[in-house]
Amino acid sequence: MLNASEQQWVEAVLNKLVTKMEWVSDKSRDKIPYTTINGTHDDRSLTDIDWWTNGIWGGMMWLMHHVTGDNKYKEIAEISEDKLDECFRRFYGLHHDVGFMWLPTSVARYRVTNHPESRKRALHAANLLAGRFNLAGGFIRAWNDIDGEDCRGWAIIDCMLNLPLLYWASKESGDPRFTQIAMKHADTAMIAFVRPDGSVHHIVEFDPFQGGVVRTHGGQGYGVDSSWTRGQAWGLYGFIMSYLHTQKEQYLHTSQRIAHYFMSNIPDNGIIPIDFRQPKEPAYEDSTAAAIAACGLIEIAKVVPPLEQDTYVKAALKLLKTLDDHRCDWTASTDSILLKGSEAYHRENHHSAIIYGDYFFMEAVMKLKGNDLYLW
Repeated sequence: MLNASEQQWVEAVLNKLVTKMEWVSDKSRDKIPYTTINGTHDDRSLTDIDWWTNGIWGGMMWLMHHVTGDNKYKEIAEISEDKLDECFRRFYGLHHDVGFMWLPTSVARYRVTNHPESRKRALHAANLLAGRFNLAGGFIRAWNDIDGEDCRGWAIIDCMLNLPLLYWASKESGDPRFTQIAMKHADTAMIAFVRPDGSVHHIVEFDPFQGGVVRTHGGQGYGVDSSWTRGQAWGLYGFIMSYLHTQKEQYLHTSQRIAHYFMSNIPDNGIIPIDFRQPKEPAYEDSTAAAIAACGLIEIAKVVPPLEQDTYVKAALKLLKTLDDHRCDWTASTDSILLKGSEAYHRENHHSAIIYGDYFFMEAVMKLKGNDLYLW
């Protein structure tokens, strides 16, 4: 898929990743990072062990183990996984994002090492996710009640990336119910979340008793009918994941529809805003959306006819090269790689380091190398 100069760029970035992670991994060995404070990784295992991204650092370590063969990354990944057992004990803090937590940790470890305890953890997490399925509405409930707000009928586009935990559980256990739940949620999302132009809603509220859409919410984007870019990326990547697990053509076509909407809105400078429909000022951006979208674009390129591959690969390369040139810090001044990530448009803080930005940038570059460890 890549020409010689593009392959050289991939090799150069991989070398920078290996160099930086060599010392960052040692420095943050016993942490579960989410962001940086004055350039140093925080530790969510001390402040919020149930935080939804707490599997991402472990996933980064498994990717680095795969690339380098260095067992120190395996050992660091296992530290994160062991700490997450506290979440099972506490229970109340867990919600739909158990896939983000145990796919890059326990499922990854089981795939690589066949560790039986990791298999048990992952199946436990899959059962928790399946237990959130709402039969009337055909969706997996997002979150638990937030600040007293009734969220029983809420579903979010982000959950598409949790579905692979269910696909894995069916394959591993032989029980079809996990895949049936995942596909029903994906089928509902195709109808309720994806607009005709390929943009997506962040939050769709269903009637939890009778089913049917009640309303949509703007969520982390600019507004109700806007186009939160990380949500576009979750949908783009999430639907191609469901296609890879099921071979259902509608999922591929849905991923492509979202991808073409995303590609058509990439600015000339390659910098992705928080929302494609936000005002020009303030010019808030979200580097994480670019990294996630690049992963999905590369996966689409792998399954479409050869004549169509270039469209997706070139778009992914534009996003990744822009990040490398303008939004990556390869120095020792910060533990993070990617700069200027943003959680949501209307939150006070913007343009900070977010761990999943680093993870998906790393994953995308490794995909282009052609020898990645697919954790989903």
